[in-house]
Amino acid sequence: MILSVMLFAGLAERFGATLLDVEILSDRITVTAFKEQLMSLYPEHASYIQPCFMAKNQAYAGPDELIEASDELALIPPVSGGQEADDQSETKFVITLDPIIPDETLRKVLHNDHGASLSFVGTTREFTAGLRTVMLEYECYVPMAIKTMQQIESEIQQQWPGTHVAITHRIGAVAIGEISVVIAVSSPHREMCYSASKYAIERLKEIVPIWKKEVWEDGSEWKGSQSGR
Repeated sequence: MILSVMLFAGLAERFGATLLDVEILSDRITVTAFKEQLMSLYPEHASYIQPCFMAKNQAYAGPDELIEASDELALIPPVSGGQEADDQSETKFVITLDPIIPDETLRKVLHNDHGASLSFVGTTREFTAGLRTVMLEYECYVPMAIKTMQQIESEIQQQWPGTHVAITHRIGAVAIGEISVVIAVSSPHREMCYSASKYAIERLKEIVPIWKKEVWEDGSEWKGSQSGR
């Protein structure tokens, strides 16, 4: 069978492609065996393939999970940062190329029974560890990003019942001082709101397949901290 696997961020740059077709001499294979075959076929990229997570049908797949020809596959580099609806103004989770207006995201979570709301706004800073950033570039596996944002909402509602969440994330080039992400949260009480907002930010970094490339005056690097779980 032929398995097609999508590539993102620095991995796509190294392969010079966003899609690989790999022939497998069986009708199914485990995630671990498939990654081992990829490393064998592309030894020059093995050190970059090995730490990647495998996504199957827009969800993280475990090492022993079986892959078949009909599955949608993606290699998720361990770096981070729904499908866009026709009417994004009423969609709680949005990936966009356009500048973000924080109040539009906040408006989606406001509720008459809630006494607290917060907006976390992430922007591009100029200096990081002594390096001057020219801009950031974001790339995203859009359908899986939306699904994992919805997962974050579900996790938050289990821990802090009644809490509402909305996330808007920008992709493409984001200049110094511009907004890359807005996470809006509202809750019946302020303690819940503080905790849920922090949780949403940290989980977004851990599981949402959005990659950030820092572009400096003299180079660039993909960065992030996804854990894949």
